[in-house]
Amino acid sequence: MTTILGLSGSLRRASLNTALLRAGAQLAPPGVTLRIGDIRGVPVYDGDLEAESGIPAAVTALTDALAAADGLLLVTPEYNNGVPGVLKNTLDWMSRGPGLERFRGKPVAVIGASPGAFGTAHAQSHWLPVLRSLAMRPWFEGRLMVSRAGGLFDAQGRLTDEATRARLADFIAGFAASIGGRP
Repeated sequence: MTTILGLSGSLRRASLNTALLRAGAQLAPPGVTLRIGDIRGVPVYDGDLEAESGIPAAVTALTDALAAADGLLLVTPEYNNGVPGVLKNTLDWMSRGPGLERFRGKPVAVIGASPGAFGTAHAQSHWLPVLRSLAMRPWFEGRLMVSRAGGLFDAQGRLTDEATRARLADFIAGFAASIGGRP
């Protein structure tokens, strides 16, 4: 059994990226579990808060989930041609203290959805220096940028576009296979 921790970089209830992550979890091949982590309870990083109270429980839960996972899937929105602050903040918190070792050598893949024409090409590229700094192992064999995503999901946030569902299923299977899971 291969376990992948998935994190969406959006806090919106109707987030296209969270919907894409949920679809990925449903489309994971047999023998692969895509667990969805929740970044909502992670406070803005503050060294004084860390010194006074330690690592917040929400961060510890995510760091423990990362340690238990075989790989990490970041599902990133693109804000102003870059990475979303809430997801970057989450990784910053998770890398504090012993958390940094949980990232080292961990396979990671990045996907994203956008209502625009370019998907999340800029955000995906902007993650590379962060992943390098965390000593992660990015998977470059597949790439998934879902453009014009607003029309690909129904009102309940279900991915209804069959071509995108197939591309997502192939991406999840390929990433899982690269880290030892079944295709």
